[in-house]
Amino acid sequence: MTFDSLKTPGQSIFAIRTLKDRIVLKYSLLLFLFLAGCATQKKAATETTPSPANLQSHVAFLASDKLEGRRTGTAGESLAADYIAATFQKEGLQPKGSNGFFQSFPVSEGQEIAPATSLSINGETLEVNRDFFPMAYSQNGSFEASASIALLEKGEPWFLDVDDLLQQNKSNPHFDIASALLNKANDAARKGATALFFYNSSKVADGISFDGKNGEHLAIPVLYLTPATSAKFLKDPSALLRIKGTVALQPTSRNGKNVVGYVDNGAPYTVVIGAHYDHLGYGEDHTSLYRGTDKQIHNGADDNASGTAALLELARLVKGSKLKANNVLFIAFSGEEQGLFGSKYFVQHPTLDLASINFMINMDMVGRLNDSTKTLTVGGYGTSPAWGQLYSAQGKEALYPAATYRFDSSGTGPSDHTSFYQKGIPVLFYFTGLHSDYHRPTDDVEKINVAGEAAVVQHVYSLLLAADKLPGKIPFTKTREVQMGTAARFSVTLGIMPDYTFNGAGVRVDAVSEGRAAQKAGLQEGDVITALGEYTVTSMESYMQALSHFKKGDTTKLRYLRNGKALETTASFQ
Repeated sequence: MTFDSLKTPGQSIFAIRTLKDRIVLKYSLLLFLFLAGCATQKKAATETTPSPANLQSHVAFLASDKLEGRRTGTAGESLAADYIAATFQKEGLQPKGSNGFFQSFPVSEGQEIAPATSLSINGETLEVNRDFFPMAYSQNGSFEASASIALLEKGEPWFLDVDDLLQQNKSNPHFDIASALLNKANDAARKGATALFFYNSSKVADGISFDGKNGEHLAIPVLYLTPATSAKFLKDPSALLRIKGTVALQPTSRNGKNVVGYVDNGAPYTVVIGAHYDHLGYGEDHTSLYRGTDKQIHNGADDNASGTAALLELARLVKGSKLKANNVLFIAFSGEEQGLFGSKYFVQHPTLDLASINFMINMDMVGRLNDSTKTLTVGGYGTSPAWGQLYSAQGKEALYPAATYRFDSSGTGPSDHTSFYQKGIPVLFYFTGLHSDYHRPTDDVEKINVAGEAAVVQHVYSLLLAADKLPGKIPFTKTREVQMGTAARFSVTLGIMPDYTFNGAGVRVDAVSEGRAAQKAGLQEGDVITALGEYTVTSMESYMQALSHFKKGDTTKLRYLRNGKALETTASFQ
């Protein structure tokens, strides 16, 4: 049979008359389809729009239970870091950490009780953690004395019954035993006690335990005697006790790691794009807003698997782009939730010259763009006049219209751009807003607005394209400094920049704003604020809560530590 028999009526001169002709045509068609397919693949690889599917996939992995909340220094954080590094490598980024893609850094855990800690009463050796333990703010050192339980004399050890505080505050829902004990310890030290022993003679549980994160040392040893110990030795208030002991507390830390990838365009300047990938784990660091009693994973889909997914998608887009005026450094930070540890470590130990950084873009919680209001906060707007140029009516024509923009001029806040701003680097901070799942176990992947996040990524990418046309290095402008990220509502500030990496009791001052209340009160960098009026300050949250009680025109006493010495001043809120 010949192929002529297969012809149909009306075939033209293109009819296939031989087997050879059919074979040639067959392979010509195959070659055409193959080349067409290659062209399609090439187009997909250089696509300039973000992929919602990629974003969904990245968030789903990072916010899965398998990673157990990505707490810094845990196996879950390590799995996330490996995933980010593998994605950087897949997209063709160069490693730019101190060890391949990784840059390790220490995260302070506060203090732990060292083996040298000991206590004996009347010659009987007691066991640490079973019979007693030092408070974390205790002074290190040895002591030996004969002390009366009932007498509170200068130059002698003191004994204070926790039962008195529990009885006085049994109807006070806001009573904080830890703050109350710290105040008592400060007072005892000021009045000349050489050591302080807390105990509880009642049947009411006090919940007192060793909290290694409360690490501001007082001037004297402070210890807690367990109920069994106090029942044995403190029954007779008139008794004289022979006390001998040593308090030895030592710092302890765990390691986190940043993940750093680089696109080298041979340019003189580099743009940094960052997002933190760590979250709260099971809430071990007491920053969770969850008030339940059962242990739950905090997956942090929006905070900040969303920002990390945006970082990875931007890495893909940038690598395939025609951006050439700047090199681009992508950094996934860890330790942000504990206090910007990763970004602060990077700017102190940079893997490229900080002077070569043109500007930094930070994305934190960009996965909940509201479909109704479509509001995107753009922070750091005042850190360079270039931002006003790009977001002007004329400049906005080059920017993707992802949302309605809410501009915040400040270069500071509780996210990683702060670390770069404090080094004189212009920043932009993208944020789609707080929500009821913030720092709770309910911040899960199904609540991410993937289409909205893709729009945010497209907007950031369009800004990078527009900034690529700016001549040279953009100028830096210093801005006002604000604190963000608290549930408290307040109308006044002291005018300080807190040190978010500080892990002790109180709020340590990282910078003081000119002409504001703190400067007028005499506060300096390194001071630790411990109280505002009657309100004890033990953390950033308690500081914000304290501020919420004041209004403009109020004057209050402000207690603080300077080089370990307790001082007091007066602050007037403007």
